[in-house]
Amino acid sequence: MLLELANVSKVYRGDLTAVSDVSMSIGPGVLGLLGPNGAGKSSLMRILSTVTRPTGGRVTWNGTDTAADPGELRRVLGYLPQDFGVYPHLTAREFLSYLAAVKGLGRRSARQRIDELLDLLNLTAAGKRPLGKYSGGMRQRVGIAQALLNDPQVLIVDEPTAGLDPEERIRIRDVLTDLSADRVVLLSTHIVSDVEAVAADIAILAQGRLRRRGRPEDLLSDVRGQVWETLVSSERLATFRGQHLVSRAVRTPEGTRARVLSAEQPTPSATPAEPDLEDAYLWAVRPIPVVS
Repeated sequence: MLLELANVSKVYRGDLTAVSDVSMSIGPGVLGLLGPNGAGKSSLMRILSTVTRPTGGRVTWNGTDTAADPGELRRVLGYLPQDFGVYPHLTAREFLSYLAAVKGLGRRSARQRIDELLDLLNLTAAGKRPLGKYSGGMRQRVGIAQALLNDPQVLIVDEPTAGLDPEERIRIRDVLTDLSADRVVLLSTHIVSDVEAVAADIAILAQGRLRRRGRPEDLLSDVRGQVWETLVSSERLATFRGQHLVSRAVRTPEGTRARVLSAEQPTPSATPAEPDLEDAYLWAVRPIPVVS
């Protein structure tokens, strides 16, 4: 069970490069694809889900080129796109039954599978309610349900928790963790805490390029010794932000306590701090000067 990317690129009209020379191998478990908005994550997810073809490079599923033979991957693929939409007047059961028919599931097996998924995603009680009356989190859970209808070996979810309240985010993260034991799960997001909660393998994308791939502890090692805390007056804060990479700032009665990422001590009073994954992420996606 192996999904491989070799020098994958995607260039749109107007010479806009969304993905640039990305290579990696993805096996069972959760891979968290982390990156800021506009990093190329959704373009890469569409390539991996065979919605669009790469401009360059190739993607293979168990050795089969997905551009030349997309059916091999599509048969075992579940996909929740970022812009997932529903028919508001259909109930969850009606909506999932319709999609099960599109995917070729028989009526009896579809009914059984829908019952299982509604139970798994805690939607059984709301199964006959119109989707237009669902909360954002409930609609996202329906989206995950439709992606799981064919019991896929590869599950791709693009920004599944964006805009959700903390309780719904935790619920969806727990579902993805439970599903990852025997399948490839790709979680694309810009929310560091979501990746930190579910992924033991993290890939960081910025400006279409793969900046870093590794375990959380590997990413933390990258930034150890580069994290500082210092007190900055409120009057100087805007100027200080312009001069340093500040990961967060907390106002206190004494001034603003700034957390700074820097290879050197940013101020004489700055003290070293233990890094967290947010620091590691910001360090990986920081602008890299172009050497002329």
